Amino acid sequence: MSAPNAASAREDRFHSLTPASLSIAEQSSVVALALKVLSGRFRRGRTVNAPQEVQQFLRLKLSGRRNEVFGVIFLDARNRLIQIAELFHGTVDGAAVYPRVVVQKALDNNAAAVILVHNHPSNISEPSEADRGITLKLGRALALVDIRLLDHLVVTDSSFVSLADRGWI
Repeated sequence: MSAPNAASAREDRFHSLTPASLSIAEQSSVVALALKVLSGRFRRGRTVNAPQEVQQFLRLKLSGRRNEVFGVIFLDARNRLIQIAELFHGTVDGAAVYPRVVVQKALDNNAAAVILVHNHPSNISEPSEADRGITLKLGRALALVDIRLLDHLVVTDSSFVSLADRGWI
């Protein structure tokens, strides 16, 4: 019974690596490689139905950012990926988000649904009142043009919060 586990361990050249065993340059290379692998999984036309994969991808993509970045995942009617776009860049504790721009970009992409995402450089994933407020405002604006707001994810280097899971969407 241990033979399959041993075989799969031999096939995984990275199983024994730890972050502490890698130099800074090697860690950067591993992150770049992981982003390439995940980007392949998040190409146009792929169905987005694995929340864990989305969260891992976003955590990698937004980790280490010193300022807040607000983005949108645009999806078609069958939750297939159209585009992931970083729309707004802010400061260490906020980013100005304009509903008109989000709605316009969603219409340009012919999106049927969106997932909002932004990082918290403070590494505290708890959504602020401003986060909840912009989520409600964007949800109303998108609903006017029949685009569903599926979620708003707040991402840090080590965790995330889903506003949908909290019942706020």
